[in-house]
Amino acid sequence: MLSAGFLLTSLVVVLMPGTGVLYTVATGLCHGKRASFFAALGCTLGIIPALLASSFGLAAIFHTSAVAFSVVKYAGCAYLLYLAWQMWRSSGPLAVSGEAQGEAGYVSFMIKGFLLNILNPKLSIFFLAFLPQFITGSDSTIAASMFLHGSVFMFMTFAVFLVYGGLSGLLSARVLKSEKVSVFIQKFFATSFATLGLKLAFSEQR
Repeated sequence: MLSAGFLLTSLVVVLMPGTGVLYTVATGLCHGKRASFFAALGCTLGIIPALLASSFGLAAIFHTSAVAFSVVKYAGCAYLLYLAWQMWRSSGPLAVSGEAQGEAGYVSFMIKGFLLNILNPKLSIFFLAFLPQFITGSDSTIAASMFLHGSVFMFMTFAVFLVYGGLSGLLSARVLKSEKVSVFIQKFFATSFATLGLKLAFSEQR
């Protein structure tokens, strides 16, 4: 049974800007609304492994094993720094519209979003700490209830990301028209990804 408290709390959590929101907004600004849709879809799909891990108790491995946690954490850190370097290196006038990306380009946006979340070990731990607060029932129904609540959280995430991406996509035409603005936007997001990567690298395990 989904409570109003769970839905409200989930909405507040989803609305808070994080790595996925940052990536979706950056994609929308630089490549248009359609590209932001695939970015949002990729970020949402990246939640599924964490959701399954939490539902079946596998996330406890990350919580108890410093080695497992560190391996995934530093892989995620390296990927964020790679995105930052890639965006900074390519900073310049953006002349390619969302429609000109092609199917391969859209798939690339989706894969990058997926990797952002799947390489975030704290996502599994978040579900493990967050979802049980709203779950009641016997041991035999806990996994199913965790999965239900997590699925609702995931779809809420997708909906909010679509809004963020759509709004940023509306501004993309103005960004593309100004060379100074487009370069600034790219360098801003490159710096933000690098900051998030370093923050993850030096964060505590728990």
